Amino acid sequence: MSVVIALFNQAGGVGKSTLTVNIGYHLAELGSRVLLIDMDPQASLTIFMGIEPSDLEQTVYDALMNEDPLPIRKDLHNMDLAPSNLNLCLAEQELVTADMRDTRLKEALSPLQGDYDFILIDCPPSLGLLSYVSLVAATHILIPIQTEYKALRGTELLIQTVGRVKRRANKRIRIAGVIPTMHNARTVQGDASLQAIKEQLSQVGKVFNTVPRATDFANASQAHKPLALFSPKHPAVEILQNIAKELKTL
Repeated sequence: MSVVIALFNQAGGVGKSTLTVNIGYHLAELGSRVLLIDMDPQASLTIFMGIEPSDLEQTVYDALMNEDPLPIRKDLHNMDLAPSNLNLCLAEQELVTADMRDTRLKEALSPLQGDYDFILIDCPPSLGLLSYVSLVAATHILIPIQTEYKALRGTELLIQTVGRVKRRANKRIRIAGVIPTMHNARTVQGDASLQAIKEQLSQVGKVFNTVPRATDFANASQAHKPLALFSPKHPAVEILQNIAKELKTL
């Protein structure tokens, strides 16, 4: 069975897509077969992987709504990708009345269980149906959270959503951990927020090492490369490697 990890936070701009690419890359470097799934209509993950969303004829939408096989782009930095585009906005609306909507993504992943060791789902920044079906399909949740005060305010609602999924639709799901992101150690707010994350969320799951704020993440994404290929000596590379090593033990 594949380990299916949903990178989930209803807040935008916390680094979900960036983490999906980079953690996936390091898992692949450790010998794992990795599939990335873009469940965000904004298609940031698809763009980061070097694919133009508007050029796509088939996306995750077709698997969710038409029950087509997941369209997979092979061997992108040693990973595979199920891409997305704005059509997923339609899926958010159409899933409201769809039969067996909760398990649509889970069923789409079922034929691939023997093909991948890890499947990483980049969830949209919302608590809508696209996020919900992603959590139903997942075995684990990884929560990126920005080290700013306002980021903590939405955490309670996020945890409530996870609890609701676990009670009803996916009792086996577990929280793999929390990743503090975009940390600026030179600010009092950054350090205070990081400390608050460690104190409040360590009861929810493991708090991984902090990923710093760095312009090279944006530059690497623009170059359609994981950070380790764009800037191999960047200090964040080792942090991401260590996160991947710990996820390998799931």
